[in-house]
Amino acid sequence: MSRLVIKNATIIPMTGAEARIYGGEIGIDGNRISFVGGKGTIPEDWRADEEINASGMVVMPGFINCHTHAAMTLLRSYADDMPLMEWLEQRIWPLEARLTGEDVYWGTMLCILEMIKSGTTAFADMYFFMDDVARAVEKSGIRASLSRGMIGVAPTAQLALDETGEFVERWNGAAEGRITTMVGPHAPYTCPPEYMKKVLSLAEKFDVGIHIHLAETRAEVEEIRKDYGKTPIEYVNDLGVLDFPVLAAHCVHLTQGDIKILQKKNVGIAHNPESNMKLASGIAPVPQLLAEGLNVGLGTDGAASNNNLDMMEEMRSAALLHKVHTGEPTTIPSYQALDMATRNGGRVLGLHDVGVIESGYKADLILIDFEKPHLYPKHNIIAHTVYSAQSSDIDTVIVDGKIIMRNRKVTTINEEEVLENVQRCADRLVGKKP
Repeated sequence: MSRLVIKNATIIPMTGAEARIYGGEIGIDGNRISFVGGKGTIPEDWRADEEINASGMVVMPGFINCHTHAAMTLLRSYADDMPLMEWLEQRIWPLEARLTGEDVYWGTMLCILEMIKSGTTAFADMYFFMDDVARAVEKSGIRASLSRGMIGVAPTAQLALDETGEFVERWNGAAEGRITTMVGPHAPYTCPPEYMKKVLSLAEKFDVGIHIHLAETRAEVEEIRKDYGKTPIEYVNDLGVLDFPVLAAHCVHLTQGDIKILQKKNVGIAHNPESNMKLASGIAPVPQLLAEGLNVGLGTDGAASNNNLDMMEEMRSAALLHKVHTGEPTTIPSYQALDMATRNGGRVLGLHDVGVIESGYKADLILIDFEKPHLYPKHNIIAHTVYSAQSSDIDTVIVDGKIIMRNRKVTTINEEEVLENVQRCADRLVGKKP
C-alpha cells in the first residue's frame, strides 16, 4: 500500500462547526486516513511515497451526491421547462427506450468526469444497463452506490428484478470496495404492492438497502391517496419498505405524520433543490427534517433536470432556497449546508467511514485553491466554501487514497475520448446524421 502526506493545509475536517486546522498535515496509508493534525503531527518514523504541498489550499472531505441518474447527461438540454410527468412521458421515457449499454457507459463517464472536476468523490445512481455504469465507476476511480431502476408497471418489470439480483451479486463490494449496491424500485406510483413485495424479497436476500423516489410531486401524493387511501410514505411503510435501510429521493410533500414515520424508521433523505425548483415540484421541508434529527444529504438528480452535477451549486441553492422560503436568514447556515454535502451524505448512503477527515476514515478528499480573488479576504472559510467558491477552484481530488484529479486534470479518464463518444451517442439518440 502506498502512503501519501498532505502538508501546510487549511483543513475543514467536518467534525464540528468550529473545527479548523491551519498549517495542517494529513497522512494517508493505503485507502484510509492515518493521522490528521497541526504542524508536527507526522510521526518521526512515518515515510510517505508522495507529498502534496497544500499551501494556499483548503482540504475537506469530497462531496457526496446522494441521488442522480448518471447517464441522463446524454439528455441534458434535450427537454426543458416542462411539468414532470409530461417531461417524463412525452420526452424522456421515449428516448430512454432507445438507449444501449454503450450509450449508458459513455453517458455515465461524462457524468463522472463532470462530478470529479466539481469535487464529488461518491454518488448514488439509479438507472439501467447498470453493468456498464459499474464499469465506468471501476475505471474512473470514484466511489458509488448503484441500483438498477425498476418500474413494476413496465413490460420489463420481471427483467428488472432478474437483472437486479444478478447485478447485486456481481458488483456489491467490487472495485476494491468502492462500489456498493442497493435495489431501486422507481417510485410508489410505478411499483404496485405485489411488485414491491418482490423487490423487498431481493433486498432481504442480498441484505442491501433500497433507493426510491418518494413524495416528489403533489400529483404523486394525490394518485397514491386515490389508489390506496394513504400518503406515499404511509403506503411504503405499510408495505415494509421502510424496515430496510432506505435512501429516499426528494420527500417534498410530507405531512407531520409522514415526518414522524421517516424519523422512526431512520430513513436517509436526498434533497434535490435545483431539480425540484426546475421541475416546479415544490420545496422539501428540510429545516424541519434536520431539526427532527433526520439524515438529509444533497443530490443533483439527473443532468436532464438540473442541468449540471455541481454539488457546490447544489449546497448553495439549498442554503439560499430555505432562507427565502422561511423568511429567516439563519435557516441552513453555511456549515449545515456543507455537512449535508459531505458527512451527512455518507450517512444517507450507508457509508459511515467517508465524509469526515479523521483517523480511520476512507481517504476521500478534495483540495480547493483558495488563492482566488473571490475567496479574499479570508474571514470565514466555511462561508467562502458554500457561498463564494466555484467548482473550477477544485485543484485535486483523492478517492480511496488515490489521486484521480491533479491540477484540474482527471488522471483516470481520457476527457477528449469521453466528449467525442458522448456526442456520437447523443446524435444517434435524437436522430441526427453524422
